[in-house]
This record gives sequence, structure tokens and C-alpha cells, in this order.
Amino acid sequence: MFRILLFLATNIAVMVLISLVFSLLGFQGLLAQNGVDLDLQALLVYSAVIGFSGSIISLLISKFMAKRSMNVHVLERPENDTERWLLRTVERQAEQANIGMPEVGIFVHASPNAFATGWNKNNALVAVSTGLLENMTQSEVEAVLAHEISHVANGDMVTMTLVQGVLNTFVVFLSRVIGHVVDRVVFKVERGHGPAFWIVSIISQVILGILASMIVMWFSRYREFRADAGGASLAGRSNMIAALKRLKQNQDAPPMPEEMAAFAISAGKVQKLFSSHPPLEKRIEALQKS
Repeated sequence: MFRILLFLATNIAVMVLISLVFSLLGFQGLLAQNGVDLDLQALLVYSAVIGFSGSIISLLISKFMAKRSMNVHVLERPENDTERWLLRTVERQAEQANIGMPEVGIFVHASPNAFATGWNKNNALVAVSTGLLENMTQSEVEAVLAHEISHVANGDMVTMTLVQGVLNTFVVFLSRVIGHVVDRVVFKVERGHGPAFWIVSIISQVILGILASMIVMWFSRYREFRADAGGASLAGRSNMIAALKRLKQNQDAPPMPEEMAAFAISAGKVQKLFSSHPPLEKRIEALQKS
């Protein structure tokens, strides 16, 4: 509940801050002088609704969608020693991290990987791939589970949603402002919106969206270092390093689907600025220096 209240409070604070900055800079008056009739407050509210709606809905249904898209088999009644060990390990780590017991699942994928998702740290899902269980030792799997438990304990799913929502708001808001100014000042449209507004708004939204995604991915890379440190605390630094080295050996395995990559232990080969994960060698180096 605290995270949800913090989430809402941050959203309101961002909107108030944008409004105050524009008021102090006299941006509304500047627009009026140039014949641009734009209600910034109304546009800001509209942008926040659009910007956060998708992020919040995605967060709330994230666990359900992960189960469906990855065909996760949730371990409700363990059928073998491996499944029993997985449940015991996650239960112990969750207790150490002071979070509720997550659901534990297995999904069929050749890549040695795992992910955590869920709208609440006490109502999460931690899932591992068959490739992970087949290619790693038990101590390495334990470290990977600890990494995912750390993501849950750190509230990374909510934080990522907050960051994405704030950036979405800026993208929608600024793209509409740019489109409106061009429509009024350059094309002299006096009422309503001409084609230029829609064309410029769409182009601006694409460009700003790319820049926003770079910021989101930067934050995602930062949180991976934190989760590695948390995993080392729960499962031992040597085990965490060994697990990352094993992942490095398997980098040529099929990557995780794009929609789950940000919540996985390792991502595929993506351009640096748009990668959700830092290079494995940098993560290993950070742990060795800690």
C-alpha cells in the first residue's frame, strides 16, 4: 500500500512541478503572444492520464500476462526433488528478504534465464527456464533465484512503472505542445487542428519516445547492479559471480521474448543504449570489487 501511495504522490508532484515551472517561465504568456491558444494545465492532466494508464494496467496484469505469454507452470504441488528444492529455496530467500512468498514457476525455454514480476512485492511471481535448470549447478540456480527475489524486494516492478509513466507523460505532453505550436505559428491555423498538428505530434512522439526509452533502459541497467548485490547477499557473492559467468558462457542461447527481457536475469544482444541489462562482464566486475 505504501508503494502505491508513493506512486500516486509522485505522479501528482510531477504534474505540479511541470505546471509551476511553466508558470514561472511565463510559457503560457509566451504562447499567447504568438497566438497559440493552449491550456497547459488541461493538456498536462490529459497527458498524465494517457501516460500512466498503460503503465499501471501493464503492472496490474503483469503476472497474469507473464504466465500466459511464457506458458509458466506454477509449482502448486511439487512433483519431484527439483521442484521441491526450488520452492524451499525461494521460501527461505523470501523470508530473508522480508517479503511474502512469491509464486514459483518453470517455463520451457532453451535460454538459461529467469524473471520476476507482479504488482506487489508480497504477491509476485518468480519463474525459471528449463534451460537454467539444465545448464547451471544448484548453487548457481540459487544465486539466480536470489537475484530475482532482490528485484521483488526492491520493488523494481513498481519503480519501473513509475519511471515509465512519468516519461510517457512528458512524451505525450511535449509532442502535443510542439504539434500545437507548429500548427498555430508556422501554418497559421486559427481554430481546431490542421494536418500539421497531427503529423508533427506523431513525429515528435516517436522521437521523444525513443529518447524516453533510452532513459528507461538506463535505469533498468542500474537496477540490475542492485539486484546482483542483493543476490550476492542472499546466496553468496561467489555463487552470484559463478552464475553470471555461466550466463556469459551461454550468451548465444536463444534470447528471452522482448516483453519479458527487462525482468530477466540476462537479456539478449541489444544495442548498448537500448539494453535492459548491463554487459555481464561489468556486472561480474562490480561484484568482484564490492
